[in-house]
Amino acid sequence: MNLKYIKNMKALKLIGPFKQLVTMANLPLKGALTDDQLTIIEDAGILIENEQIKEIGLFTVMLSEAKQTEIEVIALQGNHVCLPGFIDSHTHICFGGTRAKDYAMRNAGKTYLEIAKAGGGIWDTVTQTRKAASEELIKKTLKRTKQHLKNGVTTIEVKSGYGLSVEEELKMLRAIKNANSQTPLDLIPTCLAAHMKPKDFSGSNAEYLNEISTTLFPILKEEKLTNRMDAFIEESAFSKEDIRPYFKKAKEIGFDITVHADQFSTDGSAIAVEFEAISADHLEASTKNEIELLAKSNVIATALPGASLGLGCNFTPARKLLDAGCALAIASDHNPGSAPMGDLLTQAAILQTFEKLSNAEVLAGITFRAAAALNLNDRGQLKEGLLADFALFHTDNYNEILYHQGAFKPCMVFKNGALVYDKHQTN
Repeated sequence: MNLKYIKNMKALKLIGPFKQLVTMANLPLKGALTDDQLTIIEDAGILIENEQIKEIGLFTVMLSEAKQTEIEVIALQGNHVCLPGFIDSHTHICFGGTRAKDYAMRNAGKTYLEIAKAGGGIWDTVTQTRKAASEELIKKTLKRTKQHLKNGVTTIEVKSGYGLSVEEELKMLRAIKNANSQTPLDLIPTCLAAHMKPKDFSGSNAEYLNEISTTLFPILKEEKLTNRMDAFIEESAFSKEDIRPYFKKAKEIGFDITVHADQFSTDGSAIAVEFEAISADHLEASTKNEIELLAKSNVIATALPGASLGLGCNFTPARKLLDAGCALAIASDHNPGSAPMGDLLTQAAILQTFEKLSNAEVLAGITFRAAAALNLNDRGQLKEGLLADFALFHTDNYNEILYHQGAFKPCMVFKNGALVYDKHQTN
């Protein structure tokens, strides 16, 4: 057991001591970071009130004060490093079926077209997701959230996009909303109805997008199913000309925009900047022109190393993006086709090695910069007034965490100040 309860439950809760508490506070949103910019508090404690951080300070001092008041104290045994809860700002974890056959065929040298002709690809997942009942989608989504929780993730963005009709997209987004009510994590829903034109839609790309925006958008607002709209801008999906009217209508209604951009070609980032998107995700194909364009904007550049690992392609040019002055988030892209691993910390550590990123840059990419990619300003850092979301690692030095390339997992995770995962109490 890592926890020793000194007092009964009270309105205030003090947790500590932490050998190191890495706040991720007082860092710029954009640009390169060095490790000596990190604020690290030794022998620290966190005082929590109403799911938020009330105070951070020296644990012994806070403990002395706690003994004079009605405060619950949770005393940790051994050395622990405390980091903000990780934020996975791009996933597709609501889906039916599997694409293991696709993965085997791709690694055996088959092309995307050959895999699609054999019944694989995105449409395979669409077919399997449509067949799945809502209860099955909820159950599978919750199972995947538990996997992320064990890896220190406390907030997960979850996209639709495997329904590709008004009825089926609603089924997915309602399932995500239902799953969110059953997990301690926060699931942030995003509509990706513009993933590809469904094979069973007889009209043009423009006609499909018009049907979605005209029929689906009002229902999403009415049922409060999402405030985020995404689109895949690619030769195999939708062109920038296709997407402009779609995004224009989404902005008029009040949706935030995010973009699957520059994965294989380079039109997506320009559209992201044009529509003042919150983020542009993928960017593996981005060149100097796209990087400079993003750096001059407020768009968060999101690297998805899981997709690079799954497809065997280049990584997002994270080093160049940071050096140009971009804000870089890192997300898992957890999906059944190109990124089935779903391990944010492992993927971030691998990206770090290939792109030569500092520990500060990686940790920023999965905490406060990832929060910015979701337009959330209440998490991603450990400081007064923010949500008490944090992950504990059984070590005395934060450098050990990324050094082990994702194999070193949290021993405990707290969400809104509550212990939601304890490695020593989990079978």
